[in-house]
Amino acid sequence: MGNQWKLKEIVLMSILGVVFGIIYLAFFLIGQGIRNILAPFGLAPFGYEIIFGIWFIVSIIAAYIIRKPGAAFTAEVIAGITEVLLGTAAGPGLILSAAVQGAGAELAFALTRWKDYRLRVLVLSGMTAAVISFAWHLFYAGNIALAPGVIVATFAVRVFSGALLAGVLGKWISDQLAKTGVLRGYALGKELQKQREQGAA
Repeated sequence: MGNQWKLKEIVLMSILGVVFGIIYLAFFLIGQGIRNILAPFGLAPFGYEIIFGIWFIVSIIAAYIIRKPGAAFTAEVIAGITEVLLGTAAGPGLILSAAVQGAGAELAFALTRWKDYRLRVLVLSGMTAAVISFAWHLFYAGNIALAPGVIVATFAVRVFSGALLAGVLGKWISDQLAKTGVLRGYALGKELQKQREQGAA
C-alpha cells in the first residue's frame, strides 16, 4: 500500500476532523454534567476521564479507514482547530493538546510501520493516546497537584476509556460506515470487499 495521499483521502480526513470537532465540543458539556454529578461524592476529577476516549476517536477512525502515515495525527489536529474556531472555552491551547493526543494515537500505528490495523492495534492506539495525553495534562492542566492516589486512578480510567471508546468504538463506527458502501474507494472499504469476494469464492 503506497503512502502517497489521494485528494479524496485528504478530503475525507478533513471532513472527519470537522465533524468530530463538533462532536468533541458537545462532549465537553457531557463531561461537565458527569463531573457535576460526581462532585458531591468527591469524584469530580473522574468526570471527564470516564469519557476521555471520545477525544481520540477521530484519530482511530481516520487511520483505520485511510491507512496512511499521519492520518491519525492530522485528523485530531483538524478536530482541535475546529473546536477553537467554534469558540471552545479551552481556547487556542486546545490545538496543542489535540496535537499531543494525535501524536499519541499515531504512535501505535508507527510501531507497526502503518501495516497493521487489526482491533488490537486500534485499541493500543487509544491507549497510547491516553498515556501521552495524560502525561501532558499532568502539567499543562495542573493535574499534578492532585493526590497521588487520584492521579493513578484517573490514569487507569483514561487508559481504559481510550481503549474502549476510541479503539473499540472507533472500529465499530468505521465498520458500519464501510458496510454501507460509502468507503469502497478507501483502504478499509477495499479490504472488506476483498473479504466478501474471498468468502463467496
